[in-house]
Amino acid sequence: MKKTVLALTMAASVLALSACSDKNAADDEIIATSKNGDITKADLYDEMKDAIGIRVVENLILQQAIESEYKVTDKEVKEAIAAQKEQYGESFDMYLMQQGMTEKFFDKNVKSQLIQQKMIESLKVTDEDINAGIANMKKEINARHILVKDKKTANEVLAKLKEGGDFAKLAKEYSTEEMAQESGGDLGWFGPGKMVPEFEEAAFALKKGEISEPVKTSFGYHVIELMDTREAKLEQTDEELKATVTDNLKKVQFEEKLVKLLKASDIDIKEDEFKDALEGYIPTEKDAKTDKK
Repeated sequence: MKKTVLALTMAASVLALSACSDKNAADDEIIATSKNGDITKADLYDEMKDAIGIRVVENLILQQAIESEYKVTDKEVKEAIAAQKEQYGESFDMYLMQQGMTEKFFDKNVKSQLIQQKMIESLKVTDEDINAGIANMKKEINARHILVKDKKTANEVLAKLKEGGDFAKLAKEYSTEEMAQESGGDLGWFGPGKMVPEFEEAAFALKKGEISEPVKTSFGYHVIELMDTREAKLEQTDEELKATVTDNLKKVQFEEKLVKLLKASDIDIKEDEFKDALEGYIPTEKDAKTDKK
C-alpha cells in the first residue's frame, strides 16, 4: 500500500501520450521528418508507452476512481485556475516552461487537485484517534523483528518463539535482512514516521515483551517483539503535534477510501505490461498466492 496522499499529477509528457494515442489520429501521421527518417505518432506513442506507460495507466485509473464519487463544478474549476494563475502573475508562462507542461495540462491538473481536495475534506478523524496518535508521538520504542519472504515461514518462526525459541538466534537463522546476522533483528530505538506504516502501526500497538502476529509490508512478513518504551524528546507543542497527527490520520483514511473506490470500479487491465499498474493499492494475483503460503 502506498502511504502518501496522492498528488495525482503527471509529467507533461503524459498529456502528449494521451494526445498521440487519440483513436481518431492516424498511426502513420508524421510529426517530424529529417534526412535520417520520419517519426510518426505511432513511434512517439510506443516510445512514451515503454518509458512511462504504467505510470500513466495508474494515474488515469486513480483519477477516474476518485471522480466516480467526488465532483467539482465548472465554476469551481475556473475560479481555482484563475486563482492559481494570479499567484504566478507575469511569471506564469515561465513556470509552464520550467515544468515542461502546456496551459491545457495545467488546467487539468488544477481540476485533479480540486477533486482530490474534496475527497480529503470528506474524511473525518476522531478526538480519540488524535489523542492516541499524540501519545505515540511522545514515545519511542525499542523493537526487534524477524523478516521473512512469506506468511508460512513467518508462522513457523512465530511458533518457535512461542515454544521458547531465542529471538536473536531465530533472526540470524531465518531473517532475510542482512543486518540481522549482526543485530539479531534489533532495530534500536525509534519514534513514529521512521518505519513503513504497517510495521509501525503493529509495533506501537504492542505491550512490552509482546510478540506480534505476522505483519505484511512491501519488504515481506515481519514478526515483531516490543522490547521497551521511553518518553521521546520533542520540540513541537501539543497543537503542532495535533496538526501532524491529524494530517497523518487523514492520509491513511485517504488511501483506505481510495482502495474501496478502486475495488468498486471493477477494473480489468487488458494489456499484460500494465497488469501491475495498481500494485500497492489492491492485491494482485501474485499477492494472493503469497498470502496463501
